[in-house]
Amino acid sequence: MQIADYIDHTNLKPTATVEDIQKLCEEAKTYGFYAVCVNGCHVSLAKEELEGSKVKLAAVIGFPLGAMSTQAKVFEAKECVKQGADEIDMAVNIGWLNSKMYEAVGNAIQ
Repeated sequence: MQIADYIDHTNLKPTATVEDIQKLCEEAKTYGFYAVCVNGCHVSLAKEELEGSKVKLAAVIGFPLGAMSTQAKVFEAKECVKQGADEIDMAVNIGWLNSKMYEAVGNAIQ
């Protein structure tokens, strides 16, 4: 295995443009990265850009602070999978972690 097999090439900037995501995907294909990781609004575009390559598509859910309801995260995850995401990277609720609400965090992940 090469180091590139472990790299998720990521652009989660709220200001990321179509061109930024296209460049991200092209770089991932060129260098043989494992995956690209994008916000949900870019999943369809990234899927199209990665078509025919071995690069996986990861989508972030509840990014960046995880402070929305579990139901909202479930909906977001389902939509990203429907649009072609291979993997989901969910942000846990940082406030719950700081409050030591470990059971609630675990339930949200499940």
